[in-house]
Amino acid sequence: MARIKENLMDIQQNITDAARSCGRNPEDIQLIGVTKKKPVQMIKQAIDAGLTLLGENYIQEAMKKIDAIGPDAAVWHFIGHLQSNKARFAVQYFDLIHTVDTFKLAKEIDKQAGKIPKCQKILLQINIAMEDTKSGAWKGAATDLAKKIIGCENLSLQGLMCMPPYFDDPEDARIYFNQLGQIREEILAAGVNPESMTHLSMGMSNDFTVAIQEGATMVRVGTAIFGSRA
Repeated sequence: MARIKENLMDIQQNITDAARSCGRNPEDIQLIGVTKKKPVQMIKQAIDAGLTLLGENYIQEAMKKIDAIGPDAAVWHFIGHLQSNKARFAVQYFDLIHTVDTFKLAKEIDKQAGKIPKCQKILLQINIAMEDTKSGAWKGAATDLAKKIIGCENLSLQGLMCMPPYFDDPEDARIYFNQLGQIREEILAAGVNPESMTHLSMGMSNDFTVAIQEGATMVRVGTAIFGSRA
């Protein structure tokens, strides 16, 4: 418990320092604790230490944890690859889905959200480095996809998400974070409502300070809070 609390304090200080270094308000940046593969007791300790936003990667694992901890104990974000056949569970359990990368998936989420009913908040995931091994819409398709998504009655597009390649030197990731910001500007220039492009979800344990300097509003941090996965 003490270690998690200390880690959170250190990360929040790093967020504050990174934001102020580029003239941003630290309060504009949300810390999402990545809790995949972490036990319920450890997650409860993080919540007790003040962590309010939690990100899970796997639907079935997340459902068990959320049922055990309670849906109102934190704000739950889905940050892993989402299959269309799991969309109904994502809509039931998560406040924000970061990983919408096709219109097919968006339509299924829209359909399932309409059944509850709920206006599901989502981000459009961009395959920023165009890696075959990662999910995400191609950069050139982002504007058209965003336009289609905002036409869905039960969806609220909130912004963009990306996951650049891992680099030992976080400075090497800067170009990709910068590119996501450029894509947001292109989407806005095409006439999309600025409220649909509020957030940039980018940056993880090793590079979140660089991501903040490039405009991140959400950083997804796991290892720096909870330690390395076994």
